[in-house]
Amino acid sequence: MANIIEKILSRASSKKEVTPGEIIEANIDCAMINEMTGHLTIKYFHEVGAKKVWDREKIIMVPDHLIPAPSVEAAELHKIMREFAKEQKIKHFYDVGRGGIAHQIMVEKGHVKPGDVVVGADSHTCTYGAIGAFSTGIGSTEMTAVFITGRLWFKVPKVIEIKVEGNFRKFVTPKDLFLKVAKILGASGANYRGLEFKGPTVRDMSIDGRMTVCNMAIEVGAKAGIIEPDEKTLEYLRGRVRESFPIIKSDEDSEYEKSLEINANDLIPLVSCPDAVDNVKPVSDVEGIELDQVFIGSCTNGRIEDLRLAAEILKGNKVSDRTRLIIIPASQEVFLDALREGLIETFLLSGAIVANPTCGPCLGGHLGVIASGEVCLSTTNRNFIGRMGSTKSKVYLASPATAAASAIKGRITDPTSFKGD
Repeated sequence: MANIIEKILSRASSKKEVTPGEIIEANIDCAMINEMTGHLTIKYFHEVGAKKVWDREKIIMVPDHLIPAPSVEAAELHKIMREFAKEQKIKHFYDVGRGGIAHQIMVEKGHVKPGDVVVGADSHTCTYGAIGAFSTGIGSTEMTAVFITGRLWFKVPKVIEIKVEGNFRKFVTPKDLFLKVAKILGASGANYRGLEFKGPTVRDMSIDGRMTVCNMAIEVGAKAGIIEPDEKTLEYLRGRVRESFPIIKSDEDSEYEKSLEINANDLIPLVSCPDAVDNVKPVSDVEGIELDQVFIGSCTNGRIEDLRLAAEILKGNKVSDRTRLIIIPASQEVFLDALREGLIETFLLSGAIVANPTCGPCLGGHLGVIASGEVCLSTTNRNFIGRMGSTKSKVYLASPATAAASAIKGRITDPTSFKGD
């Protein structure tokens, strides 16, 4: 009667079974830090007198938020990361030009396997649930404990089942599916819960799409998002993961706190309006709002599937004179794939700028910070006040399809009715 999250946590804590609310201590399979939070982990590691990490092959270090360094302060954070990686002989350090956004790298490079317990000093670590791992974000001090011991305590979360049936219509995407979930649950409707996405629609999704919905689980307060591994998972991991791993699935009679049922046939393009992720409306309800900037990228929607979708709409069209379009692939691998497929040429010919893989404008870091009074439509995951720049700016969240159509028109546009210029 156990669900997949309970099974993974019971295995990691060497217990026959676990129950929601129980405190367990689990072995960690992999731990990730970036420069924004990782420098604090390193600081605390040294302050407590630790000499050696528990396993130099299970720690992944990825500077990704501010790369290349746009300031002296950012450069100092990168320096701390590099020196620690050298000191501890960390095997997997993805420096500038060798990686990309950490959440893409962790899955793409095979650092995460189905059945793993993975922690990252970043809230969107929940992304890796897309391949059947229990993955969650933790704080910098907690990560110090993991670096030293390879273990961490968890409270076993209750789980909400999200069953999806039906087929996405053209230009309706997994991003729209999650925005629907956010509208139903609310920004705190899944606090410290697990979200298990299942059903024929989820099975039909690519790994890219699954990463999008799991990535945003934290936006409704969830501890983790997860999808059972299947043949698509195994195909994706072939050549990426060498070690064997268990295929863990929920029992047929698993117990859940509650269950949501969504019919993908009924989904339409949605947009999260300022200044909260759960302020979700049909794109058609806010069409016509003028845009100063459109951003396509991030750990939510910077994968090759997202770029292909944007290119399909942008091909042969021009970005509006009143709008800036910034496109950032999630990793070097995604960038190369987009280059080989001619997507980068399509973007440049449309009038977009394409930047190196980084989080960049998502957190208001660089490569697209917005000014006071400006309005941005973004494929990222957060739109609270000041997220992408000025506290007097506004951010709307939507899919790559909606973003591409809106960039061409210079205003929020429903991609399902888009006709080009």
